[in-house]
Amino acid sequence: MAGVTDRPFRQLCRAQGAGLVVSEMVSSNALLWGSEKTRRRIDHEGEGEPVSVQIAGAVPQQMAEAARFNVDHGAQIIDINMGCPAKKVCNVMAGSALLQDEPLVGRILDAVVAAVDVPVTLKIRTGWDPEHKNAVRVARIAEQAGIRALAVHGRTRACAYRGEAEHDTVRDIKAAVAIPVIANGDISTPERALQVLQQTGADAVMIGRAAQGRPWIFREILHYRETGQHLPAPSPSEIRAILTGHLQNLYAFYGEYTGVRVARKHIAWYSKGQRDGNAFRQHINQVESATAQLARVHAFFEQLAGQQDLAA
Repeated sequence: MAGVTDRPFRQLCRAQGAGLVVSEMVSSNALLWGSEKTRRRIDHEGEGEPVSVQIAGAVPQQMAEAARFNVDHGAQIIDINMGCPAKKVCNVMAGSALLQDEPLVGRILDAVVAAVDVPVTLKIRTGWDPEHKNAVRVARIAEQAGIRALAVHGRTRACAYRGEAEHDTVRDIKAAVAIPVIANGDISTPERALQVLQQTGADAVMIGRAAQGRPWIFREILHYRETGQHLPAPSPSEIRAILTGHLQNLYAFYGEYTGVRVARKHIAWYSKGQRDGNAFRQHINQVESATAQLARVHAFFEQLAGQQDLAA
């Protein structure tokens, strides 16, 4: 979710019912901490609490220093990434590549937990590849190190995002440790969220890609779990209002030039599956100013609202 879960998106998801949001990955490489990208990633101004910041790296002492650095800049929870399957992360033995080296996993967790006075959480996958699923052992290492909660994506690193996530491993982990366990992977509907919770006994579910262009999924899941009923789908007018607010926050956060460009992928997600969405996306990607981008978004969803009224 790097490049997606920036501060504007986190604020939006929280407003739509997410109980906890986690920052984009912050590298443990101190040479990168002065970059504009890192400065944005550690900007938590106006963000709701608790502030959870994810760090990534493969050297225990560097990870400990990164944890202290982020706590000094407002982090109230440190989340360690051992789940990212991206090649550029795994090639430096960070992210899910660490699952190949259980002793190193233990050293990193011990170092980070000892370095800070805030809770430390961990995100992992089920293993390195389908023949080497070691998530239960890693979970026990995490619990022993003092990790306070564990999120598990139901695929191995080798699987990336192919195939369907499995949650039997999450169930096995939940049975093996006493710390809270969070299930993640292919949870894209309220029904699926409830099914995974019942199947695994997990304490919570984590939503990633399913919230792209659909941040109201959090309120949908909460409502369905509480009532067994579905919320009505948001109208085109409500989607327009949510998206417009999101875009304005992106412009304010990044500045107009970068904000317009970051906004394009979000607009594409919001418009996916909508009537005439393909043509709209082709046009919107040519727009260079915030004013023009907002105007086209307004016109597109206004047209959808009109079509819905006619159909009714």
